[in-house]
This record gives sequence, C-alpha cells and structure tokens, in this order.
Amino acid sequence: MEYSLKIGGEYHSTLYIEGFSQMMNNPSYCYKFYWLEAIVNIISEGTAVTTFNDIIDEMISNAWYSVREFHIHLSGMPMDGNVKDGLERAIDTLTELSDLAANASKVEIKNAIKEYDGELKEAKEQLTKNVPGRALAGFFSQSSEAVPWSSIKRLTEYVKRIDSSIVRLPYTFGDSSKLKKEVHFDSDWMKMIQDNTVAIHGWIQYEKVKWLQNNNPEVPGLVHKLAPMDEKIRKLNKVRDLWEGVLNVREVRDVFTGQPIQRKKYDVDHFIPWSFVMNDELWNLMPMDSSLNSSKSNKLPKWDPFFKTFAENQYGMYNLIHNQNELHKRFEDCYKDNLHSIWAGQELYRPGNTMEEFCNILEKNMRPVYDSAKRQGYEIWNFV
Repeated sequence: MEYSLKIGGEYHSTLYIEGFSQMMNNPSYCYKFYWLEAIVNIISEGTAVTTFNDIIDEMISNAWYSVREFHIHLSGMPMDGNVKDGLERAIDTLTELSDLAANASKVEIKNAIKEYDGELKEAKEQLTKNVPGRALAGFFSQSSEAVPWSSIKRLTEYVKRIDSSIVRLPYTFGDSSKLKKEVHFDSDWMKMIQDNTVAIHGWIQYEKVKWLQNNNPEVPGLVHKLAPMDEKIRKLNKVRDLWEGVLNVREVRDVFTGQPIQRKKYDVDHFIPWSFVMNDELWNLMPMDSSLNSSKSNKLPKWDPFFKTFAENQYGMYNLIHNQNELHKRFEDCYKDNLHSIWAGQELYRPGNTMEEFCNILEKNMRPVYDSAKRQGYEIWNFV
C-alpha cells in the first residue's frame, strides 16, 4: 500500500505540490527523511527563518531514540561493521561525549548538543553538504539550467534565481557559510505545511519506516521504534496472574540467581529485551527477582547458562496449564495480549510435548531472535 498525500487550500494552485512530493525521492542515506521532518517541526512552531545548525540539531534529536534505545542503523551497516551514516555517527559522538540516557528528552538532547557544539561541528557540517539542496531536486526539474551541485555558493544563487523566476520553493538559502547558513521559508509553503502537518508527518513516517526496515531487515516492530513509547502500553497483567497461579502450586527458581522466586518481590520481565521484540509474548516472559530488573534493563542475558533455566521454568508452567483447569483458564486469559505467535500456539503450547521437545521448540524459535538482537548491537548483561 502506498501512502497518499493530498494537499488542499487556497495556496494549492500557486505551489508546485508535485515538487514537494518528490522531496524524499531517491535517498542514498536517511538524511532526507530527517531533514524534511525537522523542517516541518520548525515551521509548525511558526519559525520563518532558521539555520542549518538548528535543523541539524532537530535531526539529531529526532533520530536519537531510534539509534540509542533501539539500536537502529539509519542507513544499514557495511561489511566492515563501521557506521556509514553521518547522522548516526553524530549521535554516536554525542553519546561518547555526554552522559545522556538512551531515553533522554528532546530538551536534554539539545542542551547536550549545545554543550558539545565544538566537538560535534565536523559531524554536523558533513550533514549539510548535500541534503539541503538535493531535497529540492524535484523543483529544479522545472528549470532547463544545469544545477551547480558542486558549489554551495553557486547553488545558493541558483536557488534564489529559480525561486524568483520559475517556481516557488519551500525554502531558499541565505549568504552565511556552513552551519550558520540561513534557511528562509516561503510564507505560502509555511501555511500549507502548518495546515497539513499531521498528514505530512504521516507521509514522512511511512517513507522513513520503509527505508529503515529495508536497512534493518532483522529488526521486528520497526514502525514502533521511531519515537519514545509509553511503557504503560505493555500488557503483563494476565501473564503475572498466570505465574502467580504457578507459584501457588510449585516452586519457581529465578533464572539468574537460582533462588526461589519470592511473592511480591518479583517482576515479570522479558528474556530478550522488549525494546527489540516490541511485544509481550508469553514465551519470552519470566518471573524475575525485582532487585535485578534495573540492572538487566535493556540488555541481553547470556544465552548459556541462563536459557536452560528459563526454558525449564517455561516447561514447568506448560505442564501445569495442561493439568490444572484453573491455570489453563489463566493461560487462556493471555490469548488477547500475550499469545500471537503462530509457532507458539501450534507447536510450543500444544499438549503432549516432552520437556526435551518443548525446550527444543523454544530454542529453535528464540535463538534466531536473540542472535539478531546481538548483531544489532544490544549489550550482553554481565550478571555476577
């Protein structure tokens, strides 16, 4: 399905909407998506003149969460393993310089950018070399004059020239240099963008997700990894009820400490981090000592030896749900929010699995997800 962007308003006949619709065409890197998104955000605040520097700061802030919290590579990874995307490198540099949390707020991120402005200057300047002009390429097709891509000075003059004589552009450039270069927004384009901000944001997100998913093919739920998410959306109540029922019947030992789980002193947590799988599937959830949860956080536990204990606990729960009606009812209560994986319903939780069969099915399906998270850059939790 293609995203359809329909723009209306009294300015429609005076603006070259087709050129605007091409602003994210033919990207070589992710920059075009974040450039346009930053411009839309700035215009929505009523700003008529900004600078390359302020737009780049907005781009870094908008991409921060995807890169830091979810380990998304903005333009994929080359074979040598080095980050090739300039925006991602800028975020990595800021990460090394500051103590910003992965889920830092936009205000905190922008304050840190200002604090380390000198150290980030080179990375930020690299981001201004092509995108500001290339994003306007769909408008340049209205002119027969060759575009002077190799010179920012001549490109600035070219943009002003065709804006005044051939086609109205969303923005033109001022005469300052590098990060101080001004970006002047056309008043009618501002009105159009302000009137259609929600639709334009939806279009940008749609195109961005297609790009990022193509460059991160192993990452599940990528559409949910563009901005901070409210953790209240997690659906763990029914799973906790199920494990409470299990604890009423048998002892369950903590996967990491080996000690018996204590009532009211445990959390229901994900073996493979929620931030990677982006779901609350029963097969990935375990009761865990509350005191360890903040330490584990967004990290991967070591597969050996912890998966073995995790799988055995899961099998213990599996045995009980097929032998006790009350626990089977609690298991069924998990269907809505915690039992969506086809393989789990058809293979893992079907009656009659031996412990060996159950653990093999669980490992066969979880290990590739675990390995994908590890390749994506999730840190291994060194539990001692």
